[in-house]
Amino acid sequence: MPRTVWSGAISFGLVTVSIHVVSAREDHSVRFHQVHLEDMSRVRVRKVCEIEDREVSSAEIGKGYQLTKKRIIPVLDEELREMPLPTAKAIEAFVPLESIDPIQIGDGYYLQPDGQVAAKPYTLLRKALERSSRVAIAKYAWSGRERLGLLRVRDNVIVLHAMHWADEIRDPSELKPDDVKLTKDEIAEAEHLIDRLTRDDLEGEEFTDRYTEAVEALLEAKREHREPPSVEEPKAPGKVVDLMAALQESVNKAKASRGEDATVHEMPKKKTAAAKKTAKKVPAKKTAAGKTSSSKTTAAKKTAKKASTPKKRSA
Repeated sequence: MPRTVWSGAISFGLVTVSIHVVSAREDHSVRFHQVHLEDMSRVRVRKVCEIEDREVSSAEIGKGYQLTKKRIIPVLDEELREMPLPTAKAIEAFVPLESIDPIQIGDGYYLQPDGQVAAKPYTLLRKALERSSRVAIAKYAWSGRERLGLLRVRDNVIVLHAMHWADEIRDPSELKPDDVKLTKDEIAEAEHLIDRLTRDDLEGEEFTDRYTEAVEALLEAKREHREPPSVEEPKAPGKVVDLMAALQESVNKAKASRGEDATVHEMPKKKTAAAKKTAKKVPAKKTAAGKTSSSKTTAAKKTAKKASTPKKRSA
């Protein structure tokens, strides 16, 4: 059972739900220690007072805000907890999930009802969220500050997502590139690639943590005093010269990875300068041929006319 990271209550109108907050994630990363390379002994971080030049314990450490270079204002944890925040721990609104920019959504936590008394209001809030097809936006105080949270339902359990305030999201307008021109074929081929890579879920070997597996294999090899497994270096992506060709090659690779027929589509040939010159000369040839044909027809008519005209008899 995951440990409780915070306990409190969420208000739903006049209904209060007492809850325990537990982490919804597990970190499977391999942990390393900092060591002294010469003798492989641990290197530790110690908290030292700058004035007394000695290590201090956690009981001697508090919070302070640096007002100026020489003045620090002390702030107690009790003062932060007792700040007047009447809206803390209360649901403020219900909105469609689509109306929230995912960049505002942070880590997720499961909410567990605090005992049997809290089970009924907890279930009430869960069912209301499910039937409304909306998520709840709540304010709550945690770790010395007021926070914004998103409440949704996952597998019959209410999930709390920490959210970033709107003014904490940076404006990306200065990062976008200058306007470029794209052809309809390039956009259509990109959409074709998206269709080929579209799937209903994220189940599969390609969505597993290969890095952690590789680190564990490295550690196992070193423990057994053998060479670590070697992996071929991936080819560095080349510079894209023809965007259309790169898109079509990507589509073919996506087809091949799924066992489909990776038929290479012929690229439309671009008109060269020589082709344009040839195209201009063609009408001239046709005109010359037309003149020759016309002259032959005229001559034939004249000959036929002479042949058909009767000769005058002499008296």
